[in-house]
Amino acid sequence: MKQRIITAVVAFFVLLPVLIFADTFVFPLGLAVCAVLSVWEMFACVGLKNAWIFTAPMYLIGAAFPFLIRYLPDLAAPVAIAAAVVWTLYAFTVLIFAHGKYSMESVFVASFSLLYIFIGFNAILFIHDREPGGRYLYYICFLGAWITDIFAYFCGRAFGKHKLIPAVSPKKTVEGSIGGTLFCILATVVFGVVVEALVPEITANIAIFAVAGLLIAVVSQIGDLSMSVIKRNYGVKDYGFIFPGHGGVLDRFDSVIAVSALLMVFSLFFNFFESV
Repeated sequence: MKQRIITAVVAFFVLLPVLIFADTFVFPLGLAVCAVLSVWEMFACVGLKNAWIFTAPMYLIGAAFPFLIRYLPDLAAPVAIAAAVVWTLYAFTVLIFAHGKYSMESVFVASFSLLYIFIGFNAILFIHDREPGGRYLYYICFLGAWITDIFAYFCGRAFGKHKLIPAVSPKKTVEGSIGGTLFCILATVVFGVVVEALVPEITANIAIFAVAGLLIAVVSQIGDLSMSVIKRNYGVKDYGFIFPGHGGVLDRFDSVIAVSALLMVFSLFFNFFESV
């Protein structure tokens, strides 16, 4: 526990300048680093970390897209579609000509997972740059995910009696899940109220924040469990070791990825903030 707390504090002070300088190149650079590390962790998990014929293109895609979204946003969507099509054809071509050398299941799992992971990391940048009030809203990607995780843990320890999904995550409980959800809703609503009080030129739609808080809590836990399913399928405890006591990037940001993808889609249909 002591090691986890120390690592969390250090990670916070590393993440803080990235968030503070979100309007500069530091932000897409930080997301690109996370994406590249995620490629390594996912391919290592499925047993393909040395398969450069697959990992090299993914490193390039993961590193490039945050900068593409920030500096060439009009090209981001068509390039993303093109990249997905080209990658699919490329992966099938390699599997055909190197039949039996690589596990088709592992290639498919890694490809599908990294598509989802890339969407999640880049959604954070999309929210910050595109959504009205996005320079405030994107904090919810982190706040919602980590509040849910923290309070699910403590509520589970205090009140947990019924296992949630023991086959996937033996320590998670129904009571912890409910506690994390309630605190996430509260934190999300409070965040909206605080931003409205501190930024006079915008008003917060509190009802939207409340509904989003509920969805964030649910999706955050699904994101956590989905990454756990992959680890268990391949007999891996942690995706990496960059955060002692916490694991790798995917261990620490699995919920953030899911929440940011949800928020991106949600913000396309509903406005969290309105200009005064």
